[in-house]
Amino acid sequence: MRSDAPGHPLDSGISGLRTAYQAGLDPVAVVDEVLARIDGCDDPAIWIDVEPADALRAAAKGLVDVPMDGRPLWGVPFAVKDNIDVAGRVTSTGLPGTDTVPDRSATVIDRLLAAGALYVGKTNLDQFATGLVGTRSPFGVPVNPLDPTLIPGGSSSGSAVAVALGHVPFALGTDTAGSGRVPAAMCGIVGLKGAPGTRPIDGIVPASPTIDCVSTFATSVADGLAVESVMASGAWPVAEGPFTVAVAGGADAVAADLAAAGMRMVDVDLAPFHEAGDLLYGGPWLADRTAALAHILDGAPNGLVDVVRTVVAGGEAYRGTEVFDAIRRLGELRDELAPWWDRTDVLVVPTVSFLPTLDEVADDPIGVNARLGRHTTFANLLGLAAIAVPAPEGPGGVTVLGPAGHAASVAAVAAILHREELTAGAEAAGGRIHLAVVGAHLRGEPLNHQLTDQGAELVAATRTSLDYRLYRLQGGPPVRPGLERVGAGGRAIEVEVWAIDAAGLGRVVAAVAPPLGIGSVELADGRWVKGFICETRGLADATDITAHGGWRAYLRSKR
Repeated sequence: MRSDAPGHPLDSGISGLRTAYQAGLDPVAVVDEVLARIDGCDDPAIWIDVEPADALRAAAKGLVDVPMDGRPLWGVPFAVKDNIDVAGRVTSTGLPGTDTVPDRSATVIDRLLAAGALYVGKTNLDQFATGLVGTRSPFGVPVNPLDPTLIPGGSSSGSAVAVALGHVPFALGTDTAGSGRVPAAMCGIVGLKGAPGTRPIDGIVPASPTIDCVSTFATSVADGLAVESVMASGAWPVAEGPFTVAVAGGADAVAADLAAAGMRMVDVDLAPFHEAGDLLYGGPWLADRTAALAHILDGAPNGLVDVVRTVVAGGEAYRGTEVFDAIRRLGELRDELAPWWDRTDVLVVPTVSFLPTLDEVADDPIGVNARLGRHTTFANLLGLAAIAVPAPEGPGGVTVLGPAGHAASVAAVAAILHREELTAGAEAAGGRIHLAVVGAHLRGEPLNHQLTDQGAELVAATRTSLDYRLYRLQGGPPVRPGLERVGAGGRAIEVEVWAIDAAGLGRVVAAVAPPLGIGSVELADGRWVKGFICETRGLADATDITAHGGWRAYLRSKR
């Protein structure tokens, strides 16, 4: 419940709060407002633990002597789902009486604190992050802020409700089957998660450790991207459209908006996505959770929720051969979908296909939970990044998904659907470099893996300035083009811009064979970025293909 202070900077998002700080706002006044909102809230099931007022004020006061420059989250209060370690604080995982006190924080917590964020406390969750409903906690069920008859969503229930009520501008959750997206949809906020493996997960009590992700709840896509960028130690980039978009699963209401925004709409068959999702809790992947939490079950602790015990023990029913069959089948599904992703930037689906009531979950706790995850359980198994944006009014909304290399497109489309304007193509932060590629490193081409293997993400599909010519070089495989800057007599050539860290770029450069090299390329908007160029001697016996305007157009002409 928000205090009666109208228009408080705490409600203006991360950028608004930063502006207020620059104008002289005292961080201590902000934490006092946070504490007032928490104390004035009549829902005791949101927070499991809140920092003592004196400690929180001392942390805020300590920021006064810390420069804001280089600390994008300076003075921003945040909450943490109580399965993520904070040094010196109990990590309960939703089990009363737990006395586990870690001596070091999860890496993502260290990064947020180093960026100037203020830790407020731990939030409620479905016990051991087992569930999408938000009702499986001995600490109570947080009240849905949009409709008290509905579930809040889980497992990151407390974090989502804390953000929706304005207690904090952002909160951390975790996401295995949709726990960072379902609560966002149910509470009317934004939920984001990177692709598995792109953010550190040490210090997080595992739910399914092979695919677990840390996630962010915020009230805007921009705020969520700012937090995710800090946790990833590199900017979540934003691409320039138009994009190729598939809308499915009942999300047709947004298709018209996307088409009107200039998106290219394509069809999709969700069957392989759903088959992958069925491996998680309706199949052998459940053994991953059982193995991770078996030591807790063996201890038969008091306070273990019955349905949680049943779900966690469910993996014991599967043989080792079934687990390996599932691993093999998941690899096949990924391979089957790869060509589709080469032609498609993002997939848009409803985050939740229905809005469960508390009574419905009480009557059928496992069945309702399974139905709730129909469009969420496949994401991590298929290695997808995801941003859930809320419905214009009430609970619901859609999720934008794409592989790690499509994260910039995911961000841009999510912002369009949330009616936000983000800066596309901005220089990457955290030491990431923009690299223009023109041929065999394009998405779907034979050397693109050299970028994605280094964690590079697509930022934009654009063109060079009018000062370039393109050639088909001799040799191969793979067949490669060469880009030459000529000034007069050139034209704009299609390129992709990828964001990559310095170490990854170094490994890509080491694999580049002459006559190609890395130099600087001028884009159509006048910006200069690093990019593939060709030595003049390599063009002596090359074929001029400039008239095609790009490598893909040339390849299509040869087919």
